[in-house]
Amino acid sequence: MSHRVIAGTAKGRILKQVSGTRPIMDRVKEALFNILGTSIIDGRILDLFAGTGAVGIEALSRGAEWATFCDIERIAVRTIHDNLAVTGLAEQAEVFRTDAFAYLQRKEVLPYTLVYIAPPQYEGIWKRALLAIDSTPRILEPDAMVIVQIDPKEQEPVSLQRLRAFDERTYGNTLLWFFEYDMELSGGVD
Repeated sequence: MSHRVIAGTAKGRILKQVSGTRPIMDRVKEALFNILGTSIIDGRILDLFAGTGAVGIEALSRGAEWATFCDIERIAVRTIHDNLAVTGLAEQAEVFRTDAFAYLQRKEVLPYTLVYIAPPQYEGIWKRALLAIDSTPRILEPDAMVIVQIDPKEQEPVSLQRLRAFDERTYGNTLLWFFEYDMELSGGVD
């Protein structure tokens, strides 16, 4: 099954896949971006555990200003570079071959409008990543969104200080869980 860019400047471009990963299905990606609407325009996107880069690339195609892609796997990083080249979006992106948690600890990270977390399944990594972002508010713009993509069976309660869950949508075996950064919960800027 091919995966493509659904809308925007790179609409219809076919994206290379990474074997052994479970990329976001086109129908889920379409639903995600219908929910996000214009909120990503001119925004900065962080695609953690990026795999093929499909989510960040879709955001760029739809008007995001910048996307950062992080993945530790060499083949994924190569695939993201290939997909950015085929879509003509490479000049609006940076790709890091690094551990997501190491990236989140970097001091020179500019804040993001949207952080997308889609880690390997059934390892609890989504929860670690969400907690790491919650404890590092400097990487989030005011009113930023964090979205977790997991199998619904993986969902469990998580205690957060600065992020607040506000929506969730299930599409078959994919759950999109939406959180927003609430500066008032953290008493202002940290």
